Amino acid sequence: MDSSALLSHLMADLAFKAVIVLVAVTVLALGMVLLWRRAGRGGDRGIGRRPEADEP
Repeated sequence: MDSSALLSHLMADLAFKAVIVLVAVTVLALGMVLLWRRAGRGGDRGIGRRPEADEP
């Protein structure tokens, strides 16, 4: 394999791995947001709050 083909292969491998990492980080972030909202910590906007939680 010549150097340009090797470089091309390495760049494609790097791009493939970067896409995998970006997808994993996106899934992790969405999971964290979902858990945060389900726990009822959505801030002042009422996100994730359950109406029955406000009653005494």
